Amino acid sequence: MECKKEKNLKRCNCSYPGCSNKGTCCDCLHYHLQMRQLPACFFPANVERTYDRSFERFAELVKQGVV
Repeated sequence: MECKKEKNLKRCNCSYPGCSNKGTCCDCLHYHLQMRQLPACFFPANVERTYDRSFERFAELVKQGVV
């Protein structure tokens, strides 16, 4: 399967400046799952900027009806 990195970069909301996985969704997902996190694209911008991408934070947002 061909990576659509350029297309993905247009949609990527990751605000971490040193992220080497931007646009490479499979690597990003693998990286975050190892740390019990979800990638930036699972979160609204205001939450993503806090860098709390934990499963627990995501569950809170689901309970609140935010995502």
